[in-house]
Amino acid sequence: MIELAAQNQTFRALVLLVIFGLIAAISLVALAVINRRMTVRAQLDKLESMDLIATTHGQSLRSRDTATAWTKMAEFVEKAGLNLTDTKSERMTQLLRQAGYTSASAPRIYTLVRLVLIFVLPILYVVLAFSSEDPPSFLKVYIVGSILALIGLYLPNLYVRARADRRREQIINGFPDCLDLLLVCVESGLGLEAAMDRVGREMVNSHPLVAELLSITTLQLRAGSSRDEAFRKMAEASAVDEIRSFSTLIIQSDKLGTSVATTLRVYAAEMRERRQMRAEEKAHRLPVLISIPLVACMLPTMIGTLMLPAAILMVRRIFPLMAGG
Repeated sequence: MIELAAQNQTFRALVLLVIFGLIAAISLVALAVINRRMTVRAQLDKLESMDLIATTHGQSLRSRDTATAWTKMAEFVEKAGLNLTDTKSERMTQLLRQAGYTSASAPRIYTLVRLVLIFVLPILYVVLAFSSEDPPSFLKVYIVGSILALIGLYLPNLYVRARADRRREQIINGFPDCLDLLLVCVESGLGLEAAMDRVGREMVNSHPLVAELLSITTLQLRAGSSRDEAFRKMAEASAVDEIRSFSTLIIQSDKLGTSVATTLRVYAAEMRERRQMRAEEKAHRLPVLISIPLVACMLPTMIGTLMLPAAILMVRRIFPLMAGG
């Protein structure tokens, strides 16, 4: 048979086809078994995750529905074996909350974005650089790639800090109006909880961040939290000194039994005075800020306008006389 296979090409082709069919059949059976095992494993993982969600009080159906693509990507990367937990997780979580990212997976997404930018920016530069007709040298590619990697490492941090500062400024600017409305509601006969609920619903369009803080605190009070705990959580969530002082005043007023209306009236007057002082400070800074474009743009133009007639006169009359003309 070996001699027949060596001499007859048709028989040799048939043998090869049979071997190929056997290998293909074995591969299909193996793939079907592996696919079945993977399907069963995926179903088991899904059931385990559902049980974990059902038994964990920190997650809810809403968090499952609002899971973003970045969250799923972070979970996939962690399942692949790469740990996205930062060593400074607590401080980063606090900074992300101050910036408005309150999701439990926000620190992991933040770390994932930094890792992606570290590799994506240099790769894009390398692709664009070597796609041109005159590719740069290796030293230039190395230096620019390192700089882009550093930019990708620190750019998310700068963005989060800028967003946190902007959010803090919006809360500071809207909190005096919130205190005035709270004072009006309390003096009209409403309780503190009802007044916060009313002011939170009224300030949704004008100051949404302050309204969110008040609404969350109201829901915590209705859920059974003590006034001390609810206001301390509001102070931690806002990360604003004015709201921390307000929470401390309300807690002390509640413990000492003093009038909440009197406390709100005094603190509202103080907040209005602080806002006026901030406005005056910005007004006093305007001359210094205006002097920079004045010196950089307008002053050279004015000097050129004043010196141009004298320069023309020197060119037409003085320079010819000096040359003996």
